[in-house]
Amino acid sequence: MLTAIHRKLLRDLGRLKGQIVTIALVVACGIASFVAMRGTFASLAFARARFYETQRFADVFASLERAPLAVTADLEALTGVAHVDARIVEPATLPLEEVPDPARGTAVSLAGDADSGLNRPRLRAGRLPEPGRADEALLLEAFAEAHHLRPGARVPVVLNGKLRTLAIVGIASSPEYVIALRPGALTTDPAGYAVVWMERDALAAAFQMEGAFNDVALTLQPGASESGVVDAVDRVLERWGGRGAYGRDRQPSHQMLDGKLQGIAGVANVVPAIFLAVAALLVNLVLSRLVHLSQQEIATLKALGYSNRQVGLHVLELVLIVASAGALSGVALGAWLGTAMTRLYSQYFQLPDLHFRFDAGDAFFAVAISFVAAIAGAFGSVRRVVRMAPAEAMRAPAPARYRRSIVDRLGLARVIGPSAHMVIRELERRPWRAVLSSLAVAASTALSVVGGWYYDGVGALFENQFQQVMREDAAVTFVNTRPERAVRELAHLPGVLAAEGLRVVPVRFRAGWRRRDSVIWGYPDDAQLRQLHDAFGHAVALPQEGVVLTDMLARVLGVHVGDTLDVELHEGARDHHSVLVSGLIDESVGMQGHMRMDAMRAWLGETPSVSLALLRLDPDERIATDRRLRDLPSVADVTRRASVIAQFREETGNMILSVAIIIALFAATITVGVVYNNARLALSMRGRDLASLRVLGFTRAEISVVLIGEQLVQVLVALPIGLLLGRSLMHLIASMVDPETYRLPVVLTARSYAFAIVVTLVAAVLSALLVRRRLDRLDLIAVLKTRE
Repeated sequence: MLTAIHRKLLRDLGRLKGQIVTIALVVACGIASFVAMRGTFASLAFARARFYETQRFADVFASLERAPLAVTADLEALTGVAHVDARIVEPATLPLEEVPDPARGTAVSLAGDADSGLNRPRLRAGRLPEPGRADEALLLEAFAEAHHLRPGARVPVVLNGKLRTLAIVGIASSPEYVIALRPGALTTDPAGYAVVWMERDALAAAFQMEGAFNDVALTLQPGASESGVVDAVDRVLERWGGRGAYGRDRQPSHQMLDGKLQGIAGVANVVPAIFLAVAALLVNLVLSRLVHLSQQEIATLKALGYSNRQVGLHVLELVLIVASAGALSGVALGAWLGTAMTRLYSQYFQLPDLHFRFDAGDAFFAVAISFVAAIAGAFGSVRRVVRMAPAEAMRAPAPARYRRSIVDRLGLARVIGPSAHMVIRELERRPWRAVLSSLAVAASTALSVVGGWYYDGVGALFENQFQQVMREDAAVTFVNTRPERAVRELAHLPGVLAAEGLRVVPVRFRAGWRRRDSVIWGYPDDAQLRQLHDAFGHAVALPQEGVVLTDMLARVLGVHVGDTLDVELHEGARDHHSVLVSGLIDESVGMQGHMRMDAMRAWLGETPSVSLALLRLDPDERIATDRRLRDLPSVADVTRRASVIAQFREETGNMILSVAIIIALFAATITVGVVYNNARLALSMRGRDLASLRVLGFTRAEISVVLIGEQLVQVLVALPIGLLLGRSLMHLIASMVDPETYRLPVVLTARSYAFAIVVTLVAAVLSALLVRRRLDRLDLIAVLKTRE
């Protein structure tokens, strides 16, 4: 049975339902963002770790020209090596009938013993190829889903120039291809890139690799030095055309996946912390004021015989109900939101066990913060009130002491009018309340800025990379380095309007103990189709000699302009050269070096040659030109710029849009919570003053200006602070994102600032309208009654 004090609690909940709902929403946003983002990151990390472990993902990788299988014994004897898996990995083409452009792919040999091999494909449907069946294969899950292929399908595959038809007996995923990238690609292309796994003997026969291998994966013993093993593997494979061993951190799929996880972690660490901090501040401010407003009611309870403990628990029950409502809603919303985010990521990451894993520890931590903030917000006021004697507590508050305001001292009272004068006077009386409220609104504005930055950053990256740097219609990659005349031959093909050649040299940079595998791009002096620009779209001229490094690569290597690098070539004779660092460039994509082509030729001591050709094509002959290019035996791949752009937009669009919408909605919720509660409390504290103004002849609009004007000033003060804070947050989050693949430029446009301002102002206006509605219903007689 409810006691009198509990019935009072229920009445208070009904009377304060608007404030309770908005406070609970802010608390819920803070908890939900923490639970969802931290949980999504943890789910991705767990799924990746489990997948890597069960499928025995290797620690070190290396490719080479060709070596006999007996060389594996030398690799197994290296200090720190636990297991060696020698494989055959070769390019393949899949000319599907329903697709105009043949899909590119990679053919990988399966280990003879499925239980002992590394990087084992995991069956998602079907079975493994049977021994001795040269026409059976596994197909990568992402490609199969893109083309609606199932076990039993027959797929044409070109291996070593010969067309074969393979029976797809199984669909599989692999730790090597969680993110499947074509060599040199910026984005994934599930429909255009395939991986097929075949029996070793079948693949060896197709490429004349019987008793040999051209790719190797190794696992390390506990405590082994990865760099030491990499160097040792390079020494063993050097005579066999080794292209440079590398650790797991440089494996393309893992590298890109790790970069995306770091980006998620950066947002998960920063954004929820802001929500929780603002929620704690709001709960503290609002609940302490609510207790203050309930001073006389608390004194009445004491006068009726309730003890200090009972009165204190009564107030804390109200606080805990508010916090509990926000906590329960936040945990539920966080679980739902985390599930949706994880489902979105599962479309891009081929992780078999990827589903949202609710972390009770994170949820408990977020809930604990909200409860501590709620109790702390009310504790001081409750402690002060319960210590007061009932007679003293029931006294009406002493009238405020009014002094000449800054408006009076400047003689501007008649200019700005009485309503604005009262707003300024109230702000002067309670400056800290205005400052803290403005800071809370500024935090929400800053979050909206961060959401806008995702759009601006992607837009700037897109504009720079695909409009200024990559001006070609198609890029033709040759099988091997070709004489410069190969570009002129392509220029004479029907449908080709212009052609330029570039030289791309795979290298390993060394600076002391630091090293990094990368490439050096060589540009002709009159290049038009591919030009060097920094992350902000500024053209960069290449020096007469030396190499220009991406600033991120220079940071990794610990070098500066004027230093000399040791460069190990990963093609040809694998010679070693020294090169001067002539400049640095802030690029958004990759980590590489750039040289003038004539300087590169002199440096390498080679005749004019090219690695790829950039083409400008006649759009009316696109299909015919593509067919001619792909039929050329010297062409390894043709990449159309339009396809890269479409895939980039598709891959990044949904993720960026989702994050921006979530951040904007949560930021708007914070603004509504702060402005609405400030205005409601001001109405409760100044209701008698406002009613007196109505009696004196002020209109509803004029007293609304007095009440809402104070909140408007706080919002206007918060906007510039929020914009500056948002820029700082943007730099902080950008610094936490892995820079290996591509980096969003730290740039904001007027659109992002306008987006943040509009979100804040719309939320503030909605809050003001809710309060204005209550103001219009103000009962003048009831408010003006004097409590004796």
